[in-house]
Amino acid sequence: FKALDKIPWIKNGFSTRLGGVSTGYLSSLNLGFSRGDIPENVIKNHEIIAEAMDVNTHKIVSSHQTHTTNVRIVGKDDCGKGIYIPRDYEDVDGIITNEKGIVLATYFADCVPLYIVDTKNHAIGMVHSGWRGTVGKIGREALYKMSEAYNTDAQDVIVCIGPSICQDCYEISKDVADNFKEAFPNNINDILLDKRNGKYQLNLWQANQLVFKEAGVMAENIFVTDICTCCNIDMLYSHRGQNGKRGNLAAFLSIAE
Repeated sequence: FKALDKIPWIKNGFSTRLGGVSTGYLSSLNLGFSRGDIPENVIKNHEIIAEAMDVNTHKIVSSHQTHTTNVRIVGKDDCGKGIYIPRDYEDVDGIITNEKGIVLATYFADCVPLYIVDTKNHAIGMVHSGWRGTVGKIGREALYKMSEAYNTDAQDVIVCIGPSICQDCYEISKDVADNFKEAFPNNINDILLDKRNGKYQLNLWQANQLVFKEAGVMAENIFVTDICTCCNIDMLYSHRGQNGKRGNLAAFLSIAE
């Protein structure tokens, strides 16, 4: 993200499926240990992208995503968890820190990556937001957690909404649509297209923008991707686009040492 590249103390990245060592439907930069890959391949792939980003693989801290709205503070004692050593936490879809050198990593194959940077207090958050996380407004929860831990003010925050499934590709059922109607009663027409057959098209990008605007982030500080994972399965993994036979992408965010 150009908006993050302009911040000299921030390193950020988002992987493609290209340039790794995995094979078959996982070809080739799979970053998920739960997709049927050889663990050594997944570790090597993390090392490849860490080198490209000029960060230390052993300082990556991985989320444990289960579509919750749970956000965890992480520090130096968490480095390597989820890659080199087992996690001692679970059900964590958002991670935050203000420590230099720690690399926050969350994993994707259609869900929405949320990069959060407190430009005043030098704190960061990396969030996985699928439809459940978006309905639960996990982006807001991450800001609350950062406010408690680091005195973050939403007015000082830059948010980037990363590559994920676009509205044209994301068909949902009525029960999911009803959840969004309840969560976004005043803006539902901005995020939901009724196809009149019991199906709807959902705009997760716009929904997450609304979450952050409601939480006090200024509109000019929210940057949204135009890259859909499902539209670009030659370059990106997509759960829908590949009928579940896919690897994992990852988003990375770090405060430079």
